[in-house]
Amino acid sequence: MIVNPVTAQVPPYVRAVGELRADFQSVGSGTQAMNVFETGGLRLRCPRVAQGCEGVLINTGGGVAGGDKCSYDFDVGPRAQVTFTTQSAEKIYRAQSNAAEIDVALRIGAHAMVEWLPQETILFSGARLNRRLDMDLEETSSLTMLESVIYGRMAMGETEVTGAFRDRWRIRRGRRLLFAEDMRLDGDMTAALDRPAVGDGARANATFLHVAPDAEARLEEIRASLAEAPCEWGASAWNGMALVRLLSPSPEKMRAAIVSLLQSFRGRDAPRVWQ
Repeated sequence: MIVNPVTAQVPPYVRAVGELRADFQSVGSGTQAMNVFETGGLRLRCPRVAQGCEGVLINTGGGVAGGDKCSYDFDVGPRAQVTFTTQSAEKIYRAQSNAAEIDVALRIGAHAMVEWLPQETILFSGARLNRRLDMDLEETSSLTMLESVIYGRMAMGETEVTGAFRDRWRIRRGRRLLFAEDMRLDGDMTAALDRPAVGDGARANATFLHVAPDAEARLEEIRASLAEAPCEWGASAWNGMALVRLLSPSPEKMRAAIVSLLQSFRGRDAPRVWQ
């Protein structure tokens, strides 16, 4: 029997299933990770930093392939301060059949401050990814999050990108839905991104979202920090949120704009692993 490697279903036992869970609690003047559970190639490391706690997410597999499943589940207790980031950009490889799945669940306690600042997600041509982000905040907690996506390996000459990308965000504050977003790109993603109303030739996009009691008051500060940005952007604020969208045909220029925004907004450099 001859099996077509493109259309064949990949057996579950050759796919990676990873799970990472942890609790973060305020201890003395700092924050510590408690009850860490790691399996399937996902790891958490917390290097020493000057302020709060930095949780570096590591995928020891070096990337995510079709059919792989990655699950992240974190509880951040009252008054804790945590910055989540990734060791490197997450590579999503070409899928033979089933889509890869990445699920993130994050619960933030009263007066806690959380930054969700992973490095870029890179979609290889042929990649299929379903990603779900669920964040639950208390009324007095704050969340600063950034997600950026690069379409294709431009340095390798991969200028035509096909595949599927589904991205679902649900942000709740005080158990009420505050922000909901669903994005879907299927088939020829390059052609979709070339459309003026979609990406106007972009090969990278990012969303920066700040949810906090003072979020709306920081809008002009955000706009000022992006005034000289080398990419297209837009910023707005409403209902206790500040939102920034960034687009660029150059991933490098978009990253430069993001680093500048983070430095200005945080009052300190981007996470150390970004350097």
